Amino acid sequence: MNRLRVCVIGTGSISNMHFQSYANNPNVILYGVYDYSKERALEKAEQYGIRNVYDTLEEVFNDPNVDAVSICTWNNTHAEISIGALKGGKHVLVEKPLSMTVEEALKVEEATRKYNKTFQVGFVRRFATNTKVLKSFIDNGKLGEIYYAKASCLRRLGNPGGWFADKERSGGGPLIDLGVHVIDICWYLMGRPKVKSISGNTYNQLGNRGNVENLSFYKAADYDKEKNTVEDLANALITFENGASLFVDVSFTLHAKKDEIQVKLFGTKGGAELEPELVLISEEKDTILNIQPQIDHLTFDFSNAFQNEIDSFVTSCLSGTKPIAPVEDGVEIMKILAGIYEASEKKCEVTF
Repeated sequence: MNRLRVCVIGTGSISNMHFQSYANNPNVILYGVYDYSKERALEKAEQYGIRNVYDTLEEVFNDPNVDAVSICTWNNTHAEISIGALKGGKHVLVEKPLSMTVEEALKVEEATRKYNKTFQVGFVRRFATNTKVLKSFIDNGKLGEIYYAKASCLRRLGNPGGWFADKERSGGGPLIDLGVHVIDICWYLMGRPKVKSISGNTYNQLGNRGNVENLSFYKAADYDKEKNTVEDLANALITFENGASLFVDVSFTLHAKKDEIQVKLFGTKGGAELEPELVLISEEKDTILNIQPQIDHLTFDFSNAFQNEIDSFVTSCLSGTKPIAPVEDGVEIMKILAGIYEASEKKCEVTF
């Protein structure tokens, strides 16, 4: 197989990054597209010169000319489509989160092993320039043992509505949409430790605040300001078996002065801030130093990170190398997300 023939499943907003990144990769043929809306699929096919527009998912799974799929659909379809594609002999890249439940995630992991195909979860922040630079310092021992991390991704107004605000389709609100990214990047940089216990809270106090005027924000194609069944805010304290801990808080809407994102890690030899800008904190000759690497992208470089993610997936498919974001990592992050929701519902600590 000289070039990877890819079919993109789902043509929502995030699919644009997949289509463009595949189009930029010389080792890829954008072979097909599927969406439950044939009209939208045809639009993407025309835009990117794609010859094959499928009427059903089964046609995609059964086409021997499709080597790999990118799944860009609602969260509640990720597991089912992933397993169907694996059974059909396809490599799979699925947008985060891996699934809606831990049980679904484990089934996807089992299918990945059974059918022996490349499977990558869309943890795109792992592929950002600032992440890769920081990880190189961490791997070289610059921070020592990382024992605490803190992550925030707070929107004052930013419930996208539509399927994002429908728990039946999304599985949750800011925790599963935004929290999945910041939790994963902290966990990844901390060395992927095993979870020991979780305490968490979710709040449904403000709704989607569709009444607010004069301030714009991203809205899903099916946005409806009256409909919302997901949380406004979630926070959690996650403790790991090695004694390290992670505190996280995320919101779609909050009475806050401004939106903010922060990712911080603290180790025995130094610390780091990944967001809002990469900086390393060190101590030398009894003096504390704040060190800012001289790189093009100190903060999350969305388009470049996506290109790196797609390129990495393509390389894994063609060479057989293990993905940077494998299925087992998707399972572990799903356990954390589910644990936070469970801890909030039961109003007690959840242990593993």
